[in-house]
Amino acid sequence: METHTDVKETKDAANRHDGSSTSRGKWVFIGFAAIAIFLLFTEHRAHLLGVLPWLFLAACPLMHFFHHGGHGHHHGTNTGDRSKGESK
Repeated sequence: METHTDVKETKDAANRHDGSSTSRGKWVFIGFAAIAIFLLFTEHRAHLLGVLPWLFLAACPLMHFFHHGGHGHHHGTNTGDRSKGESK
């Protein structure tokens, strides 16, 4: 017949086992993820580096459009001074 102490020790052992398997599972997942990332990078590096110059070329007009906000739409407070012929 099991006593209260035996049941408690069995539950404690089960809890310790669950914690170590969870930790081990995390390390196994991290290992597989690291290997997968390494293999994806080494296999597809030529494709990624081959597209890089085109990404720079595509970024130029996009940056020009979004950073300038368009041309001819600059509304400043100094426009009235120039119409009177004053130079700065």
